[in-house]
Amino acid sequence: MEFKERTLKAIADMICGNFDAEKSFFVYRSSSYLTQFFQDCDTDYAHDGSTRKYWVADTLRQILEEPHPNAQTLPETFSRVIQALMDPMDAVNEGNDRSGALAQLNGAMGREGFEAFYAEDKKCYLRHIATKTILSVAASPHRPFSVLEQKRREQLRTYLDTASEDEFIDDVLLPLFRQLGFQRITATGHKDKALEYGKDIWMRFALPTQHVIYFGIQVKKGKIDSSSANKKGSTNVAEIHSQVLMMLGHEIFDPEIGKRVLVDHAFIVAAGEITKAARNWLGNNLDASRRCQILFMDVDDILNLYIVTNLPLPNGARPEMSTTIDDELPF
Repeated sequence: MEFKERTLKAIADMICGNFDAEKSFFVYRSSSYLTQFFQDCDTDYAHDGSTRKYWVADTLRQILEEPHPNAQTLPETFSRVIQALMDPMDAVNEGNDRSGALAQLNGAMGREGFEAFYAEDKKCYLRHIATKTILSVAASPHRPFSVLEQKRREQLRTYLDTASEDEFIDDVLLPLFRQLGFQRITATGHKDKALEYGKDIWMRFALPTQHVIYFGIQVKKGKIDSSSANKKGSTNVAEIHSQVLMMLGHEIFDPEIGKRVLVDHAFIVAAGEITKAARNWLGNNLDASRRCQILFMDVDDILNLYIVTNLPLPNGARPEMSTTIDDELPF
C-alpha cells in the first residue's frame, strides 16, 4: 500500500503536533515522546534525532509496506497508530468527541479512499470508503467482553432466535465473512434450489502467496445434533452428512477467473449449537481425506466473531435505537 507523499506528511504533522498550540487539536510530541508513541503502538521504531516530521512520514511509509490482505485494507500496525493518535484522552482545544481532529484526519485519509470514525468502544477505526470494509486491530474472539459488548451480543443472540435462515445468511453471515477478508462471497440456492448442491454460500480466501482457497458453507437455522429423531428446531447430522458430500463433490464456477473449481473446505454453520456428538458422528462417517476439509461454526463462534469485528447489528436486533459503529459517539 502506497500513500501520497502529502498524505504521509499531513498525518506526520498530526502525530508530531506541528500546529499553532492555541489552535491545534493534537498533542505536541518531542523526540522522546515520538519514540514512546510508536512503542505504545507495539513497534520498535525509535526517533533518530532527524527532523521529526520527515522521520515520522518515513516510519509511516515503512508501516504501510507491512503485509496486509488486499488494497481495501491496511496493515494492523497502521490501525494501531491511528487509534493511538485519536485517543479521546489526548483531546486538545476540543471535547472528547475530537470532531476537529477527526475532520483533519479525514481530510488526509479521504485522498487515499479511507475514512476514520469512532465506534461504540470509543476507539477510532478506519473504513474503506468504496467497500465499507472496516479496518480493525485483530482481537481474540475469546477475550472478555465489556458490558456494552455483552449487551450487543445478547441483542444479536435474541435476533438469531427469531430470524429466518435467509435473514441469518444475508444479515449476519455475509457481512461477517466480508469483514473477515473473504472474497467473491455468493449466496447460492435461494432462487433455484436445484443449483445448490449442498451449499448455501461459496466464497474464496486469498493467501499472502496469492494462492486461493475455496469454501462452501452449509447453513442451518437451529441446533445440529446426532439424535435419530429430529426435535423441533434441530437438524439431524445425517442430513448434514449427505449435503457435505454433495458440497465437496461438485464444482463451482468462479466468474473472475472463468473456471470451474472444487471446494477446498466445507463450513458447517449453525445459528444454534453444534453438539459434540454431532461433530464426532460426522467425523466418523467421513474418510480421512474428507474429514480434514470440514470446519464448524456454531452460535457462540458467530456471536464472538461478530462482536470483536465491531460490525453493526442487524436492524432487527436494534428495536429501540440505532447503536451501530457508523453512529457518532455521544461522549
